[in-house]
Amino acid sequence: MGLREYLKKRNLRKSGEPKAIVEKSVAKKNSGYRRIFVIQEHHASHLHWDLRLEFDGVLKSWAIPKQPPKKKHLKRLAIQVEDHPLSYAKFEGEIKEGYGKGIVKIWDKGNYKLIEKDVGTQGRTPKNILKNIFTKGKIEIEIFGKQLRGKYVLVKTHYGSKPEKSWLFFRTA
Repeated sequence: MGLREYLKKRNLRKSGEPKAIVEKSVAKKNSGYRRIFVIQEHHASHLHWDLRLEFDGVLKSWAIPKQPPKKKHLKRLAIQVEDHPLSYAKFEGEIKEGYGKGIVKIWDKGNYKLIEKDVGTQGRTPKNILKNIFTKGKIEIEIFGKQLRGKYVLVKTHYGSKPEKSWLFFRTA
């Protein structure tokens, strides 16, 4: 998806959000590489949490209407939204005019790694891995944060008003 959709929805001069730059991914081909993740508490028209996972130079992003699950098997709806720039991982502040007006605070941050059995990373490029994950509709990760620690899964649901963007997010171990 890149950052085209991010730019299309925003006037960055007015909103105060980070610039939209696709950064060179430092991800290694092996699954042991730890990528960054951040969860931002977003006080917009409705309180929600934004899950962001680094992949191929951008942050793949999901809006979660309820606080992310700390307990095993507690499922949360996660609506996939547009990719965000890596610089968004450090963003805290007030989004003024534009998309998602409201206060943004970092709720949790750290690193995550893909669980190899789901992505078949041997000999694949990050773009092929990403395509495989989204085609499959299942992302298994291990999160190393302050609030969230353990194995988590994002699974595409095909339900709701936007079935192509609806996922479930839950802890498995």
